[in-house]
Amino acid sequence: MAVNDPGGADADAEEPPSMLWGLDPVFSAYSRLYITDILRMKESRQVPGVYFYKNHPLFQVDVLGTVVYKRERDDFYCYGVDDSTGVINCLCWKDEKWRDQGEPTKCRDPSGSSRGFNIEDELKRLKEAERQSTQLEIGDLLRIRGTVKTSRDAREIKATCFYKVSDPVMAVQISRMLEMPQLYRKCYDEPFQMPSDDLGGTEAGGSSHFHYLLSRSVLTLKEFLSEKEVARFRPYDVEFLLHPLIQSSSAEQESDQPRTSLATQIRKLLKETLSVLQDEGQIFRKIRTQDEVYNVTEQDKDLHTAIKDILREDTKREKYAEKGCHVLHILSSMRQRYSQNLSREVLEVALTFLECKSDIISTTEAHYIVL
Repeated sequence: MAVNDPGGADADAEEPPSMLWGLDPVFSAYSRLYITDILRMKESRQVPGVYFYKNHPLFQVDVLGTVVYKRERDDFYCYGVDDSTGVINCLCWKDEKWRDQGEPTKCRDPSGSSRGFNIEDELKRLKEAERQSTQLEIGDLLRIRGTVKTSRDAREIKATCFYKVSDPVMAVQISRMLEMPQLYRKCYDEPFQMPSDDLGGTEAGGSSHFHYLLSRSVLTLKEFLSEKEVARFRPYDVEFLLHPLIQSSSAEQESDQPRTSLATQIRKLLKETLSVLQDEGQIFRKIRTQDEVYNVTEQDKDLHTAIKDILREDTKREKYAEKGCHVLHILSSMRQRYSQNLSREVLEVALTFLECKSDIISTTEAHYIVL
């Protein structure tokens, strides 16, 4: 399994100031990292207990793996968890309500009772199921969320939540295995970009203000494209929408510091706004030329027709007749027929739009047929 190196050049780079860590969404989330990366992360020089994968600050992780060793103490369990990339010790505290209970009480089978359903018996069963989910043996599958700690020069996870996962056909593990590379590619391996301060203000204040402007700009452009049913546009066609945002921003942030020109600020904000909308799949460029034309995913009728044609033709084949076409098959066909630049995000937005209109339906989470 290919695993990235968190201890490379990026990890040795200067840490972002701690006051800006909250701008990185990874910092407040439970990061789904490979265990080998958790073991190799470097601890922050500014705040003990915070670690860096590349230049992303984090202290909470979400791990799924097999229990390979177990130690029990009066107050806690120590599980060794293996996800096939490494083994890490997980400290899981026992719940107060399960201590000193001994063997579980046998519940009378309500099916043999004249009273039928018995709420007390059902509650006992639920409590027993909950108790058993926190008691694991070697070979069981464990999911654990918790904080990363370093104790006696050894990295470990102190659990805030843990439970045994029932996965007889390995569906959970396969889903996780497919999800992890995408998370790394789209999130963890993408560097945390320090917000620039081109729109004025102090470093921290200007950065926060720019993100606020960007969110307003994205919302404004989305509403305009939807209300006017715009199918395609060029950047200068929508530039006027950002003028009021920049002007009100300049009025709110009075400062003696020299500011960039209004035109420069608008161009920068528009560029970032279009980038966000492309990442979300709301807009795309069918052909990459010097003439910067953007197609609006939900209004591009040619795109919708091409998708329905592919589904209509391919679902006639025996291979796709029952479940329909997988989204990756549709994407490959669309890149051959419609545009090589089409992203999966754009396709998924289009599929959702067509399903809402009842033009197509999903037979599974990722398979579609045309109506």
